[in-house]
Formats: sequence, structure tokens, C-alpha cells
Amino acid sequence: MEGEKRRAVFLDRDGVIFYPVKKEGTNSAWKEKGKTRAPFSVTELLKVGGVVPHAEAVLRSLRERGFLTILVTNQPDITYGNLSREEWERIQAYATALPFDDVFVCFHGRDDGCDCKKPRPGMLLEAAHKWGIDLATSYFVGDTESDTGAAYAAGCKSILIDALYNHGL
Repeated sequence: MEGEKRRAVFLDRDGVIFYPVKKEGTNSAWKEKGKTRAPFSVTELLKVGGVVPHAEAVLRSLRERGFLTILVTNQPDITYGNLSREEWERIQAYATALPFDDVFVCFHGRDDGCDCKKPRPGMLLEAAHKWGIDLATSYFVGDTESDTGAAYAAGCKSILIDALYNHGL
């Protein structure tokens, strides 16, 4: 049927597709010891486990069921000076090797005021416009309140990964 809206499953990268890296040290730039972050090198990504098991199979299964699969990720660490663009691209290659229909990335820092950085819905709204997605029948799978906030702001359903760091542990 022409003009029919499509359904999508949006997925966050770090903590959903990639295993997260635990923030370490008391003198780090991070606000909270014990929370998680994105990997800063391929070595670090592989050390924590890399791509979660079955990610490719899950993405293929979603596509077989008629969902678009779209990666939506905040990646401010180049802006913050934690890694180079080249190293980020080497890390990101592990995600783009998976069968996503599209990838949306926000490189802005927390103080840049952009509309794309989650929990703002900009990346989801851009994807919806590009792909003709019905956000009300779509899902966002994430591992943080930033992800659930973006889902809520865009009007799609949110699925929060049951990770220990979401329990204050």
C-alpha cells in the first residue's frame, strides 16, 4: 500500500550492540565511578567482549519481521578529546558491519545544544522523515535514561536493557 508508514527498531550502540566499558578511577573526567562509557579503542572494545552475542541474528530477525533496524548513538568522545576520529571509525566499523538499514550518530558534546543528542529526539525524527517511519508503532532499545527519553520525546515505545548499572549497582 503506497504511503503506508514503516515500523522500525532503533538501537543504541554502547550497552546494546557493544558491551559497555566500565568507567574507572577516582581522578577520571567522569562524574560517577562505576558507570559505563563507550570504548576509546578497538583494543578496549575487544577486551570487554566487542559486539554482543547474537546481535547480527537479532537484527536479521527484526528485518525478516518487517522492521527497519536503525542504529542511533551519541558519540561525543571525539569532541571531548578521548579518541581520534580515525580510532572512532575503526571502532564504529564493528557496528556498521552489522545488518542495519541506517546509522545516525550525534558527535556533539553535552553543552552544544543540538537537537540530535539523546535524550532529544532529533536522530529519531530525522530517521522517521527519511524512511517514512511511524514512530508510534516503532521501538527504541537502549540502556540509559537518555535512550528512553529520546524514545518518549519521539513518541515511540522504549525498551530499557536490564543492565546492572540501571539498578544503581
